[in-house]
Amino acid sequence: MTFRFLTSGESHGPELNIIVEGIPANLNILDEDINIDLKRRQGGYGRGGRMKIETDRVFFTGGIRHGRSFGGAPIAMKLINKDHQKWLNVMSAAPVDETNSQIKKELDEKYISKVRPGHADFAGTLKYDAPDVRDILERSSARETTSRVAVGAVCKKLLAEFGIEIFSHVLQIGHKKVDSKTKWWLTEDGQALDPKSKEYLEKKEQIENSELRIYDESGLIDEEFKTYVDETRKQGDTLGGLIEVFAIGIPIGLGSHVQWDRRLDGIIAQAMMSTHTVKSVEIGAGEASYTLPGSKVHDQIYVDKDSKGALNYKRKTNLLGGTEGGMSNGMPITCRVGVKPIPTLISKLDSIDLDTKEAAKSHFERSDICVVPAAGVVLEAMIAIALTGPFLEKFGGDSIEETKRNFNAYQEYIATK
Repeated sequence: MTFRFLTSGESHGPELNIIVEGIPANLNILDEDINIDLKRRQGGYGRGGRMKIETDRVFFTGGIRHGRSFGGAPIAMKLINKDHQKWLNVMSAAPVDETNSQIKKELDEKYISKVRPGHADFAGTLKYDAPDVRDILERSSARETTSRVAVGAVCKKLLAEFGIEIFSHVLQIGHKKVDSKTKWWLTEDGQALDPKSKEYLEKKEQIENSELRIYDESGLIDEEFKTYVDETRKQGDTLGGLIEVFAIGIPIGLGSHVQWDRRLDGIIAQAMMSTHTVKSVEIGAGEASYTLPGSKVHDQIYVDKDSKGALNYKRKTNLLGGTEGGMSNGMPITCRVGVKPIPTLISKLDSIDLDTKEAAKSHFERSDICVVPAAGVVLEAMIAIALTGPFLEKFGGDSIEETKRNFNAYQEYIATK
């Protein structure tokens, strides 16, 4: 069965709905497994008022029985939009009585014709012949990433059954950078730390406790970045940044070189680029891949004759980020993802009014200042989603038990090569 998912729902509609198909039967999963990541998405320094309104919690409406997936059934989930109670008339599925003065007032107050540069407002309103920008804003809103995080949490739960760890941390906000040489999740010889080790877990916890999701041994960078965000807020502006996302424990051979749309690096890049505000994706060393000579870029291989593990082939570096020829090569998958500042600014931008066809200032409704820390959680979900399809294509069975048999047999085969 092919892994796939669909989402529906709007920013101020009654709820978000998700259907996930292709997850093997008997995967143990609880609502709290999803809610943990939903809470992480709502955190981060620089978030706006919406995060104070919503407390996102998932409700399973199909495909889960007694805490496990069952019978190959699609997993159905929903997330309630608490803010919808203030939008009952504006977002009503049924026609409303516009002769009612109170309803008309509500509709007029939420009517939008002034578009925001950098948002879906302009192109979407023209493309779909929308009567006002509200039609586009509601679905194109980053509120939709809540659904992706729910799907990604299911995928992370599945991949964790096979020892795969996915995490992210912030490298840069605006022009403020964390030392890019700090690879806290790697050993001195460039190998990934054991995700179950005390050292890894302590460092991961430090990042989770940082409102900016940065690794800060000194304890000084966090406050410096917060001050920068605060100053930007006072100026009515917004900030983007750079996030590193990685996956440890990926087996050799996910993806394929045989067709363009089966190449793993392409699948990952598309998933990342589909995420709101993302404008760049680098797998591995990124810029160094095209500025350094080949002898400095390609990850040389050696035989570890003293290794007691199954895989005796190791790499001196991981500049290619865990993929070669469109396939995983056993090294960690690493991505650096650049997200632009969000386009809803307190200090409004020059734009147009689609009704009057005149110059105007852009619309402002409610705004985050910096979504970079939260974006890392969404990108974790997207890389989990991107890896789940090829993983199940390679090892998938109708049940988690069958999938594990397939996976273990493959690992034994790899150990003999």
